[in-house]
Amino acid sequence: QGQLKIAPAAMAARCRLAARFHHVHGANIRLDASHTQATRVESFANGLCFSREPLAPGQIFLVEIEEKELGWCGHLRVGLTAHDPQSLEVVPEYSLPDLVNLGDTWVFAITRNHNRVVVEGEEVQARGRPWEPFLLIERVRIPRDTLVGRSRPGRYSHLLDDLYKMNVLPATARRSRIGVLYAPRPDGTADMHIVINGEDMGPSARGLPTTRPLYAVIDVFASTKSVRVIPVDYGFPSLQTLCRLVIQKHIVHRLAIDGLDLPPLLKSFCQHE
Repeated sequence: QGQLKIAPAAMAARCRLAARFHHVHGANIRLDASHTQATRVESFANGLCFSREPLAPGQIFLVEIEEKELGWCGHLRVGLTAHDPQSLEVVPEYSLPDLVNLGDTWVFAITRNHNRVVVEGEEVQARGRPWEPFLLIERVRIPRDTLVGRSRPGRYSHLLDDLYKMNVLPATARRSRIGVLYAPRPDGTADMHIVINGEDMGPSARGLPTTRPLYAVIDVFASTKSVRVIPVDYGFPSLQTLCRLVIQKHIVHRLAIDGLDLPPLLKSFCQHE
């Protein structure tokens, strides 16, 4: 109850298969041999990428920011489109506004602040505690641990970044993880949700058609230089992950882990894996 009517094993297999970029992409994008890393090699635009396959309901397409580039204004842009990338005569230069202007496309810019969208008259639900093992979105249940980006701990990191105490990065930071999915509604439409480091931003677009295939859109724009697709396993968390969640629940920040009587490998896993 409270999760998609898709077997976890089947969803996990589908997600691993689909965790690739489409061979159709912007002119300035170079994909690695596995089609899991996308790097913008010139300028600040022409960085559009798409998921290789349409997403299933509740399936998240998750990327991690691998490299930043100074000197540009703006960050990663993420969303969904009902256009098959192969049907595009020319890949647009920008997701906003060019791709959106084609219609049936919903894209939002990721900002330094979390992109929580509030609809007038709607109460904002309290976000789940960072040590809860699953993120719940409508009837979708996703293991939270993979969704959370983590920086390497440094001597002064906890002073420079308030979010560090929760072991979570700012949205546009290197190693931050950002995903997009759509959650079906009872009326036959769907809501698009953007997830930033394990936090659901709420519905960022409503009324999406579920009768058409929906592809993830990742625009490697401006100060975002390179991203990598992160496969998401929809099975149960490992014992190692559950240990980390319990430890995080009882510490102030990751630097405190150094003083715990734990095996070195577990300490490393808790701090920055």
